[in-house]
Amino acid sequence: MQSFPLKTVVIVGGGTAGWMSATALAVALKGRYTIRLVESDEIGIVGVGEATIPMIQLFNKVAGIDENEFLRQTQGTFKLGIEFVNWGRMGDRYMHGFGKIGQDLWTVRFDQYWQKMHRLGKAKELQDYSITRTAALANKFMPARHDLPNSPLRDIAHAYHFDASLYSRYLSKLAQTRGVQRIEGKIVRVSQREADGHVDAVVLESGARVEGDLFIDCSGFRGLLIEQTLHTGYDDWTHWLPCDRALAVPCESAPKLLPYTRSTARRAGWQWRIPLQHRIGNGHVYCSAHVSDDEAAATLMANLDGKPLGEPRPLKFTTGRRKKAWNRNVVAVGLSSGFLEPLESTSIHMIQSAIQRLIDYFPDEAFSQADVDEYNRQSQQEYERIRDFIILHYKLNQRDDSAFWKECAAMAVPETLTHKIALYASRGRLLRIDNELFSEEAWLQVMQGQNLVPQSYHPLVDVQREDDIAEYLESVRAVIVKCVELMPDHAQYIAQHCAANA
Repeated sequence: MQSFPLKTVVIVGGGTAGWMSATALAVALKGRYTIRLVESDEIGIVGVGEATIPMIQLFNKVAGIDENEFLRQTQGTFKLGIEFVNWGRMGDRYMHGFGKIGQDLWTVRFDQYWQKMHRLGKAKELQDYSITRTAALANKFMPARHDLPNSPLRDIAHAYHFDASLYSRYLSKLAQTRGVQRIEGKIVRVSQREADGHVDAVVLESGARVEGDLFIDCSGFRGLLIEQTLHTGYDDWTHWLPCDRALAVPCESAPKLLPYTRSTARRAGWQWRIPLQHRIGNGHVYCSAHVSDDEAAATLMANLDGKPLGEPRPLKFTTGRRKKAWNRNVVAVGLSSGFLEPLESTSIHMIQSAIQRLIDYFPDEAFSQADVDEYNRQSQQEYERIRDFIILHYKLNQRDDSAFWKECAAMAVPETLTHKIALYASRGRLLRIDNELFSEEAWLQVMQGQNLVPQSYHPLVDVQREDDIAEYLESVRAVIVKCVELMPDHAQYIAQHCAANA
């Protein structure tokens, strides 16, 4: 069958989703396709996705982005994990750190030996066996040392915090230098082909038509193409994730520049804290059925580390996903494809993975239905597995101070999550399905951090002598302590390598 390549890709909407799509496609398509991005200065961007996970390093590498320059341009800092406060019980704190925990030596996973020894009071806390978590809590940072193959310094995994508006601006300049055409204008109408309903153009307020063969919808929650035009439909998950509103406000910086995000559970939701070089990003995600907007704003403003730099900006959302991320010749990327609250900083990663899937299944004029179906299957699977991981945080709480938390603990959850919880509760077993985003270590840290204690451990742990296991665990911990002592302070590292211009 003869293949007829597409000629023009049109990206509707800028912001993080639009300009990440433009940047990646400019690299992948190598100038052989016309790429146009339509955005309006009149329409603001949501811009809450200031925290990331380590996979963004792959995007930067493919896009040819220099880490230090990118952080200078976006007021960025480094991120080693997320600290969770009050998520199990009031007063609890734990960290979901990136990267490895311990070093595998014998038959079963490291954490299984830790499970046995911790129950016996012969092991330290889990975080003591992770260089990333230990470094984060010591306020230290350096990139992984890949020239040291037998050192925990090789296992450091990091991501970033950055100003989302500055990031979009940075990518906009980069993409345009690589041939992407930016078109300023407000879209007032979408034109479709009569024969098959494919979008063939968007019409601007000026009357100009922007025609294309493939359209990428980065128009945010409104889903201008994927929903308002194609009526794709939406799976609503608020029965599992009942938070439906957020308030965001920046404040002045605190004395210490922490290398991690903080999530603090509040009476009917949670508050984020994202440290940047020039300010701290803050927000309160909450359930409007349990707390008023005024109460939520008061809670947010009363728990800032510095003077607020504006008024709280409101955001309403419905947690869930489009029934199809790809419909006809429209691919939804970012908020137009769905929304999962940013509890585990997955928003920007999901933009990245959607772009990669599009590149993997990039169409010609035939728009193979098999390719579209597989894209949608993978997109659905990604959303559902991340959804389960976020639900886990709510389900495992033991708080009794509000109806919201009691309802979350009592709710029925998806069978896929019920199965994972049961496996861990029995013998500390960890299950990763179909190469899903979150690793076994991630599931371990949340389950253990929120006080889910397994009834037992893997039987083969008992093959090893307790004294040998204790020596093994202590050797791992001691080496990590020495390595962290050698690492520079997070703020010092930034000042030396990637400080933003004043």
